[in-house]
Amino acid sequence: MFFDYDRAEFRYTPFPIGIAKPVMPDARYGELVANFPPVELFESFEQMGKKGRKFTLSPKENAKRYNDFVQGNPLWRDFHTWIKSREFVYGALEMLAGHGIDLGYRYVPPGLRAVRKAKSVLRGKRAPGYVPLEARFEFSALPADGGNLPPHTDAPTKIVTMILSILEDGEWDDAFGGGTDVNWPKDETKSFNQMNRVATFDEMEVLHTYPFTPNQCVLFVKTFNSWHSVAPMRGPAGKLRRTLTINIEALA
Repeated sequence: MFFDYDRAEFRYTPFPIGIAKPVMPDARYGELVANFPPVELFESFEQMGKKGRKFTLSPKENAKRYNDFVQGNPLWRDFHTWIKSREFVYGALEMLAGHGIDLGYRYVPPGLRAVRKAKSVLRGKRAPGYVPLEARFEFSALPADGGNLPPHTDAPTKIVTMILSILEDGEWDDAFGGGTDVNWPKDETKSFNQMNRVATFDEMEVLHTYPFTPNQCVLFVKTFNSWHSVAPMRGPAGKLRRTLTINIEALA
């Protein structure tokens, strides 16, 4: 068990979003910070033709470098195993349900699924649906001098997103920016965005900002209006806003 959600607090409009802080014991958190991969392994959004200014090391964009690093580091290998576990995925969903955010997903063991399916067939009914879920994480780094993520709502396959800050105490100045903004479109016809159109900053109002601070996890539910962003930062060249972005997604 890596995360502690006991101090999680949520806001519910315009979509469910909250923060857990501190999210893990200081010693364990310090190990993650100290073992963050070197930026030389990352790829930039500009190289991939994506909007925003960000570096990423992920199982989707640069899988070999990502897998080599994670599997070659015992700490990250254990973290990866935990993120892929049923304990993490359904533990996070149970925590959300405990805060009034019940997404309706439940783990059903394979044997029980088979029994339910057989009973439904015998009764001439349609078998109850089961949507398999999976979690993954990527390493992210935004340069403090202008790094940004434009307003977006996340891909339709995503269910929950978690943003774990990776920084030492005293490393980051609030004047740099780097917080996670909760956005709302100035034009209400843009509020529905299930398919994740990327907007511009001037199209949005900022309703709330979660500052970028150590040992915190900002987590939110993907909805049709889960607009969020990181505004262009104002820090010095060479400094990075480092995070882990963890997604729980539907496989079917």
